[in-house]
Amino acid sequence: MEPKKKLINSADSCVDEALCGLVRASGGLSLLKGHRVVLRSDLDNLRGKVGLLSGGGSGHEPAHGGYVGAGMLSAAVAGGVFASPPPASILAAILALHNAGASGVLLIVKNYTGDRLNFGLAAEQARNQGVAVDMVIVAEDCAFNQPSKAGRRGLCGTIFIHKLAGALAEEGCSLDQIVSKVTEVLKGIGTLGVSLSPCSVPGCLPSFDLPPGDMELGLGIHGEPGIKRSKVASADEVVKTMIDHMTNPDSQSHLPLKSGDSMVVCVNNLGALSCLEMAVVTRAAIMCLESRGLVVARVMSGSFMTSLEMAGVSLTLMKTNQETLRLFDAKTSAPAWPNLGSVCVSGRSYTTDPQAMSTRPQDDAYSEGPLSPVMRKALERVCSTLLEKQEELNSLDRAAGDGDCGNTHAQAARAFQEWLQHHVVPGCPGQLLSVLAGLVQEKMGGSSGALYSLFLTAAAGHVTQGKSNAVAWAGAMHAGTQAMKSCISDTEVLTPETEQCWMLCVQLWTS
Repeated sequence: MEPKKKLINSADSCVDEALCGLVRASGGLSLLKGHRVVLRSDLDNLRGKVGLLSGGGSGHEPAHGGYVGAGMLSAAVAGGVFASPPPASILAAILALHNAGASGVLLIVKNYTGDRLNFGLAAEQARNQGVAVDMVIVAEDCAFNQPSKAGRRGLCGTIFIHKLAGALAEEGCSLDQIVSKVTEVLKGIGTLGVSLSPCSVPGCLPSFDLPPGDMELGLGIHGEPGIKRSKVASADEVVKTMIDHMTNPDSQSHLPLKSGDSMVVCVNNLGALSCLEMAVVTRAAIMCLESRGLVVARVMSGSFMTSLEMAGVSLTLMKTNQETLRLFDAKTSAPAWPNLGSVCVSGRSYTTDPQAMSTRPQDDAYSEGPLSPVMRKALERVCSTLLEKQEELNSLDRAAGDGDCGNTHAQAARAFQEWLQHHVVPGCPGQLLSVLAGLVQEKMGGSSGALYSLFLTAAAGHVTQGKSNAVAWAGAMHAGTQAMKSCISDTEVLTPETEQCWMLCVQLWTS
């Protein structure tokens, strides 16, 4: 039996408990009794306006319940994990909106057979009860050069339709007007995903096998097969591959883009990428698009339509104009919609020059002296030894900390080596120690960088041009040690492993 790898109570109850958790955490949402339907708490505000209903299988959180709120969906219906919701619940949601006074109900449905059948059946049943219902199918997948008879899959672009249709409904547009406008926008939306690992439905084995170090391009949000497997590449390379494929005119499902087009970009975490990875991919996407002459108007980056714990990302591009951006920027109370700015990403100055600072010691020009050759030789030896001992220091640090002590010291050693290539070593030992203090503070980082900078700065004043005998160096060592001690709490306890690691570092520096 597979060990538990999901923090749930049971596979049978996880969907209902997740919906309850979403609703309990948001004052603007409520549950429809007897159904897996999330509703706006303020249904009275729907009177005379079009109600919007979307949904599908669970496991894609925050889609779709997280997009319920003023300015977006009026309700969302959830099925089991990766399973289309039953027509009875969809119909109950439609009737709840109709009975609240909605002038009509628009169903926003992803292009999957089960969803189309069940939402379509509920729509027919609602029409038989006198409800004005229409349906928009989202099918914006760019993976397949020749889509199957079922057509392109509906992916993260669906939430763009939630947003635009929600803004139109809030403004009082009719059902026909909303359908017409979002149908036109859909022609300019494309999505492509890439995965580094599979996902697994609660209580089941992983949905497919993906060897470590491999990635799959174009897979679906339920683990459906993609178009190509390859070795994991850099973020820049992966993003370029994705955008190349999405815009390839030889593909029947490509998104036609030309230089000067303006767009909204969604960088969507499929479930298990770290925030750091997401930010790296977001940067890559912006730069890749801009390099093609495209204008990135807005960027969303985060978890918007996931696939349980799949480690991967999807890119959604939406061609936009002034009207589309106005609707996109309109306010919404939906809890999962990000707090975005309304300033164009491209063309914005995103760096700020630092205020004028005093010259850094490592940038100053110095005069050589009699001690310069021996100090250069000693510093070169320190650098080579620290690099040789990198893994040993990491190993010692792993026993007590995060295992990067060797890496941190190697960064300092490389910074010293680079400085030595372009500078003379000053004849005054104190000046050299000041230079090293500046370099470790800037390049080394972490607590080590701060401690060594303290040590070297305090020591520098004790070994001046005419004062560098043994007594002066002993005084410098003592001053440096005292400076470090004064900044560390007396109650801090070093484990034997940490102490051993630090002693080895000190030995390497002073040998």
